[in-house]
Order: sequence, then C-alpha cells, then structure tokens
Amino acid sequence: MKNSIVLKIITTVLIVSIIFSLFSCMNGDRIEVPPVKLEDVNGNYKGRLITVQGEFRAEKVVDFKIKKDTLTFPEFPLKEIVMAVVKDPVKTRDALAAMGKVKYNLNYTTVLNADKNWIELTFSPKELELQIPVDGVNKKTVVTVAAKQKGYFIGLDHTLRFALAAEKITVNGTELSPFEAINYNFPYCIKTN
Repeated sequence: MKNSIVLKIITTVLIVSIIFSLFSCMNGDRIEVPPVKLEDVNGNYKGRLITVQGEFRAEKVVDFKIKKDTLTFPEFPLKEIVMAVVKDPVKTRDALAAMGKVKYNLNYTTVLNADKNWIELTFSPKELELQIPVDGVNKKTVVTVAAKQKGYFIGLDHTLRFALAAEKITVNGTELSPFEAINYNFPYCIKTN
C-alpha cells in the first residue's frame, strides 16, 4: 500500500516537472519579429484580390504601388462595377475594352505599433468617377468606395492586408438600385521590390 502511494507521488511529480519543462522550452523559442519603419510600407506589391458581391466570388492577382501616403492601382478592378451598370455580359466586355486601364489613388495615414513590428494603415478613399460607354453613349458613373477596416503591414514577412468596398453607384445622377456592395479583399499582398 505504501509503495503504491509513493509510486503515485513520484509519478505526479515527474509529470508536473515534464509539463513545466515543456512550457519553459516553448517560451524560450519565441520568434523575434524584426522592427519596421513607416517607410517600409513603400514599394511595389503583387496581391491576391478576392472580389465578393452577394453569391458571386472571384479571385485574381493585381499589382499596385505604395509611395509616401498613397496606394496607387494602375489598373483598378472594374469588371463588377461595369457589370452592375451595364447588366449585359457582352456589352460589359466591350465597355471594359473601350475604357482601358483606370488608375485609382487611395490615400492613407499610418501608425506604428508600440513594439514596432507592424504598421496600421487608415484609408481615406475618394469617389471613383468613370465614363462607361454603352450603346454609343457615355454613362457618368460615380462609385462610393469605403474602407470599413484598417490595413496592416506585417514586419515578420513584409506583407500587407486590407479591404475595400464599392458601397454605392450613381449613374447620371441616379443611385443604382437594387445594388449589392462589391467587396474587394486583399488578404495577402507581397512586396516585389
């Protein structure tokens, strides 16, 4: 009986010491995240874009550039916006071809976190104005772009994550209705330089 109690006590002490050893090893192996500076955000990026509008979901890779306080899309993704205005797939394709590349600048401000290992970006989107050609007539289109969440530049892998939304579209002064918001999610963007 005494041997059984002593064996249980020794086993318990051994298990507890193993658990504490494992926890101390785990805490000692923490990854040190290199510090970043606000200027580290600047550069050329290639990003994964997930576009969601209702049940529709599409993915593609887009390029953009960040310089000082502006994120610039040399070719903003317009397909869903034009489709919402035009409605016809063939006319949408023709309108996109006629419009060519549309540049969009997105202003932002930055804040460096206390540990200096990530940067928070607060976006200030402005309206996107387009002339969409349909049946020989240009439709003046104004898209209200919003950023409902902040973006983050992560120091560990120098990647950027952010999201935008086209919340409202006005065509020739009339709000498009019904219209379901177009969400542009950029879950993983890497610097190419």
